[in-house]
Amino acid sequence: MTAPYVPQMALYRQWLKDTRGLAFADFEAMRRWSVTDIDAFWQSVWDYFDLRSPIPHSAVLAERKMPGAVWFPGASVNYARQVFRHVAPAHAAGLPALISSGEDGRLSETSWPELQRKSAALALHLKAKGVRAGDRVAAYLPNIPETIIAFLATASLGAIWSVCAPDMAAPAVIDRFKQIEPKVLIACDAVTYAGRRHDRKSVIEELRRALPTVEHVILHSDAAASEIRLSSILAGESAEIDAFEPEWLPFDHPLWIVYSSGTTGLPKPILHSHGGVIVVALPLSTLHNDIGCSYQQNSFGERFHWYSSTGWIMWNCQTNGLLNGTTCCIFDGSPGGTKDKPDWTTLWRFVADAKATFFGAGAAFFANCTKAEIDLAGVGDLSGLRTLGSTGSPLSADTQAWFNERFAALSERNGNAAQADMWWANISGGTDFAGAFIGGNRELPQTPGIMQCRLLGCAVEAFDEQGRAVIDEVGELVCTEPLPSMPLRFWNDPGNARYLSSYFETYPDNFDGTGRGPVWRHGDWLKINPDGSCVIYGRSDATINRHGLRMGTSELYSAIEALPEVLDSMVVDLEYLGRDSYMPLFVVLREGVALDAAMKATINKAVEAGLSRRFLPNDIFVVAEIPRTLSGKKQELPVKKLLLGHPVEKVINRDAMANPGCLDWYLDFARSYLSRQAGAA
Repeated sequence: MTAPYVPQMALYRQWLKDTRGLAFADFEAMRRWSVTDIDAFWQSVWDYFDLRSPIPHSAVLAERKMPGAVWFPGASVNYARQVFRHVAPAHAAGLPALISSGEDGRLSETSWPELQRKSAALALHLKAKGVRAGDRVAAYLPNIPETIIAFLATASLGAIWSVCAPDMAAPAVIDRFKQIEPKVLIACDAVTYAGRRHDRKSVIEELRRALPTVEHVILHSDAAASEIRLSSILAGESAEIDAFEPEWLPFDHPLWIVYSSGTTGLPKPILHSHGGVIVVALPLSTLHNDIGCSYQQNSFGERFHWYSSTGWIMWNCQTNGLLNGTTCCIFDGSPGGTKDKPDWTTLWRFVADAKATFFGAGAAFFANCTKAEIDLAGVGDLSGLRTLGSTGSPLSADTQAWFNERFAALSERNGNAAQADMWWANISGGTDFAGAFIGGNRELPQTPGIMQCRLLGCAVEAFDEQGRAVIDEVGELVCTEPLPSMPLRFWNDPGNARYLSSYFETYPDNFDGTGRGPVWRHGDWLKINPDGSCVIYGRSDATINRHGLRMGTSELYSAIEALPEVLDSMVVDLEYLGRDSYMPLFVVLREGVALDAAMKATINKAVEAGLSRRFLPNDIFVVAEIPRTLSGKKQELPVKKLLLGHPVEKVINRDAMANPGCLDWYLDFARSYLSRQAGAA
């Protein structure tokens, strides 16, 4: 495929004019329409993407409120059914559903009919094992075609899917899965990452012991017995498999459970709906990311790759490409080679071999590529690539400019004019609502380090400390109107207590005295520029964000403070405005214990065993005390703000501290840290 064509946003804008008589002076005018005439906008999404239901919905938005909005009442949908609509036309056009590879570099293709048949075979197997709508199917699988197939099989039945990546240690996985009480566990017994094969048999045994509700286990393993071996089940053929169709389900029927961690308690099991995910994913991936249907003439041959593990919401967003008939390219393994032989061209070679037209990854990946000074000209044929995508943390202007310069040079060689001014679809959103608030628009001007716009349908504002919307100032990212993909609820959350405290505690009902309802607080710093472009400055709370993967500090403390040598601990993550994520760990050690190399190794080993290597601290410091409030809460956010340069009088009230005497050490540490940062700038 060569560079487009007509941008997808332009096609939609023309469709609005032709079918609705709507014309807008610019994109911002269209966005304002989308967040004020909410019913008309989301109905247009339904109609534009030709979504279908055996019974028409009675309304678009039954009640305009947050939380608890009821969308498209009466409509029936199924995520898998929407995917399988594309089987016949895509296959007739000679296009695959999936292109996959791993660290061995070998490509394999999964055809659309194969995707459907294997999903049906597994769905019928699950049904025979007693899986019904609403049952949970938990997976411990890497980013391979079988994982997508297992998800589609689960969704076909109306069962609820939940997956954890096999690089996660058993305690972290158990903390997630034990909350949802799965009926089925699908797991791999080994995974290859960074050149090493990691055995996972012991983890599977731990999961089976810790999850008594599991009645059936399916193994992705050559050593498993045939009746529970995933490959054997997927190889099934019968007339019943050929005739199988996904069940029609209510629009708000649960689709999957994903996890986002706060600073306290267990990870939050977030429940999203079939319909909500479908209607939000389509305008995000198609209109804003400009990813077209692979068999349509305007975007023929489109191939979409977003590097992700199965533990990140971007795995779900990658899979969402199938909803619009797009070929998805998936890679399983390390994006940067091995520890002994780092290689940040690994994914670029996959993109070249798979002939991807869109390549997305975490901002940290692109930053690592620039540090390694990779040679894009030597990775293979990138002439089909026309879009780069970034998320997970802010992408720095320097990183974006570095790639722009190199793609401009490539453009002169390969004739792809789109690469002369490479377009970046930089997005910011989250696991919480399985979408994006801020993103791209191919028709708008772009400036390195700045995101182009707020998304259609997203009533996003930056609030100052008084809860007022501001422009050209940094504020709290909020959403003032409901979105279809906002969580149905958290699993096992009586009275929606955790859900409300997670998003609506800061701006509750009538928070500003005007009578307005609750407003969603997302937990990011945002600046909206006068032209509508945006800058995300990082997390505004104490949640850890390592390369797009969020983890609650409480999970880290559980791993660290289980060590007898560690009496107390505190961690902060200084990811902010494109800086590398810097995460110092402060520990109080038992008397007589020194923070030597062996102790640091013990702490790091505990983090790796309890969570994942992704969450190892950058530095460890021994302290006399952890600063706490009078109620005993660790003061993570104030210390984080000190290390970001905020004045002490604005972030910490000594009178509200249980141990104000310890603050001087952190003030000295902050001054030293900021001085080093200024010297390195």
